[in-house]
Amino acid sequence: MTVRRAARRVERSARRAERSARRAAERETRRRERIERLRVVSELPEHPHLSLLRSPRRARPAPPLAGEIGVATYNVHRWTGHNGRSRPDPARAGFVISELDADLIALQEVLRPLRGDDPLERLADALGLHVIFATTRTHRRGLIGNAILSRWPIGGVTILDLSFNRLEKRVAVAVQLQGDGGELDVVATHLALADRTRHRQVQSLLGHPRLRERPTILMGDMNAWRQCRATRALDEELTSHHNREWPASFPAASPVLALDRIYARGVDIVEIGTHASRAARRASDHLPVVARVKLPA
Repeated sequence: MTVRRAARRVERSARRAERSARRAAERETRRRERIERLRVVSELPEHPHLSLLRSPRRARPAPPLAGEIGVATYNVHRWTGHNGRSRPDPARAGFVISELDADLIALQEVLRPLRGDDPLERLADALGLHVIFATTRTHRRGLIGNAILSRWPIGGVTILDLSFNRLEKRVAVAVQLQGDGGELDVVATHLALADRTRHRQVQSLLGHPRLRERPTILMGDMNAWRQCRATRALDEELTSHHNREWPASFPAASPVLALDRIYARGVDIVEIGTHASRAARRASDHLPVVARVKLPA
């Protein structure tokens, strides 16, 4: 009996030692991964910058850049769902984006991991769309920024740094699209929460030549949680939509605030609303805003 007890004690001690060694190895692995992540992040540019521009592996035939097209803007909330506490699941928001079936899509708070598969590239390939991404800031899980998905090839690109205070890094991506039938400029952005900073950002956007020279669509998360100088300037300077009020898109489960908007200059917004499918109410804290836009002849 004593021998058996001694054997069990030895076995338990061996298991404890094995568990301790395994935990120590896991801690060391996490430590090395954290150091490598910090090293990679430290080598990245601190200011907003262009990070990705590519065509899909199998591009879908582009329709003429004329007549009516479908556009959308969507804050995907770092792929973390409607409460922001879930692990990133790009497939959830990717399914919603596929539901939109839009020709042009502006995305905000896109998270691209520093390692492994890029969900943004995978999404663009699955939909057969051209993609551009501008990094706004680095996150412990990767790069966060704005993206544009387009049925048409992306020509000229301009990155506008809208970081007018140290706390909020912001950027606007301006692209030129060319296709059968004409040209179109598209500007995608995510504006600041602070009223004064947001007004400076709007003034910078409205004064930029890319919003004045050609037919232009401006869309994104404008953080227009109340009427202010920034929203008044946008409403006065750019084409009004047909609705009496902007469609509410936040929070997704029960929207009350019209944070996400689509403006235009030189084109007509024929119809605008939110995409409030069951999947969209769970994939992000914002609902997508979709519109039909009529391009000039």
